[in-house]
Amino acid sequence: MGGRLMRPSVLFVCLGNICRSPLAEGAFRAEAQAIGLDVLVDSAGTGGWHVGSAPDGRAIAAAQRHGVDISRQTARKVEVDDFRRFTHILALDHDNLKKLRSLRPVDGEAELGLLLDYAEGLEGRAVADPYYGKAAGFDVTWREVALAARGLAQSLASRGD
Repeated sequence: MGGRLMRPSVLFVCLGNICRSPLAEGAFRAEAQAIGLDVLVDSAGTGGWHVGSAPDGRAIAAAQRHGVDISRQTARKVEVDDFRRFTHILALDHDNLKKLRSLRPVDGEAELGLLLDYAEGLEGRAVADPYYGKAAGFDVTWREVALAARGLAQSLASRGD
């Protein structure tokens, strides 16, 4: 980024920041810790409906079943400065990626992409949105974000960025 060395930093983005992106943040944080990757991690939403709220209880339960506590996360909305603060901003679906591209300032250097591009066999796909479904849908979402989190952590560790 701009020729300066920067600790890798990843922002996961979905619509409301109470389901998919908190799960992605939790899965990636756990994966980064497991491999000793020094990285800043956060999540946000492109919409502001849930700002200040904890993740959906079903998301908290799904993460907890895998030994990850996301209960202390707080929803926030994407800010223009995020494009300068983070090295990577990963959308959980195509609509949010499109929105991120429209929000990106001219001097925003963050690498934008889809999270599942880091999950072998799922490249180009959106992470399943479990919000309007049953609790079991959160386990599907967890599996997808955990697979991508592993791939992302390995990619960052191997690139040294």
